[in-house]
Amino acid sequence: MKPLFILITVFVFSLLIIKVVDHTSDYQFSGCLAMTFMLLFTGIGHFKFPKGMVMMMPDFMPVKTALVYFTGIFEFAAAICLQVLAFRTVTSWLLILFFVLILPANIYSAIKHVDYEKGNNEGKGIGYLWFRIPLQLFFIGWIYYFGIYLNSFSST
Repeated sequence: MKPLFILITVFVFSLLIIKVVDHTSDYQFSGCLAMTFMLLFTGIGHFKFPKGMVMMMPDFMPVKTALVYFTGIFEFAAAICLQVLAFRTVTSWLLILFFVLILPANIYSAIKHVDYEKGNNEGKGIGYLWFRIPLQLFFIGWIYYFGIYLNSFSST
């Protein structure tokens, strides 16, 4: 829920600031900026809550801790690359793949009731998937629209 709040809040405030300062609306910039802030926020979680993030992965996954840190670094790098027009499209496609690949970890953690912030098995449980799966699809749609679709109109 926090990532969604950050995404929407940064998007709205960015649009408002641009409107006041420049008297225009730059939806693509605001959408990518919002995703950048969301990725920075979620990336921090990989370093702040590594134990809980490791618990989100199925037992058969190798090198879980390294994967947690790697994906956190990936989120930071993607956040930066979204702001570079030359890298935006490829970064957006990689983020879509990333969002698809982490969905099983979110499903697994819901089944196991993982609370990644506390690092225990007292989380929201399977009912959380009714929110999490549509949210993941929303993130995929967001990055496609702002990072790929709108970018195809601004590329030279």
